[in-house]
Order: sequence, then C-alpha cells, then structure tokens
Amino acid sequence: MLVNVPLAYLFSWPFAAIDEQFFVPAFLIGYWLTNLLGLVMLHYGSVGVFKNQREGFSFRSNLMVSLIYSVLILVVVMLGWIEPPTEYLKHFQ
Repeated sequence: MLVNVPLAYLFSWPFAAIDEQFFVPAFLIGYWLTNLLGLVMLHYGSVGVFKNQREGFSFRSNLMVSLIYSVLILVVVMLGWIEPPTEYLKHFQ
C-alpha cells in the first residue's frame, strides 16, 4: 500500500487532468500494473533464493504466472468472496 497506491495515483493524475471521470479507472489500472510488476519482481527474487541462480528466470513465464494470479483474483471478486477495489476506495472518499 505504501508503494502501489502512490504509484497508481501518479499514474492516474495525468488522466484526471484530462477529465475527472478518468481518475478512478486509471487509478485501478495503475494499481493493477504495479501489482503485476511487484509479482514479477517477487518471482524473480524467489528464483534466486530457491535455485541460487538467476539463469532460470524467464520474464515471460513469470508474467504469465502474474497474469494467472490476477485472473484468479478477478474470479474471486466476481464470485463475491471479496469486494471489488472500487468499494475499498469509497472508504477513503
């Protein structure tokens, strides 16, 4: 939250300058992108820890794992097991 939210805010700020209605969608996209990048970085780090080398790192495969994780989270939201991110953002307004 200390990293992703400010980065998502910076990402969405130019879109809000164009039109105020673009802020929330741009914020959510920026937040998702920072989470995706964070997951790829976690996978990269775990390859180094568990294999003690970086040669096994494949950006494409780690990106796929991160995308699958994102789809899994989307399914959990669609099933109603957790609230969508927009509901959490309403608490800050």
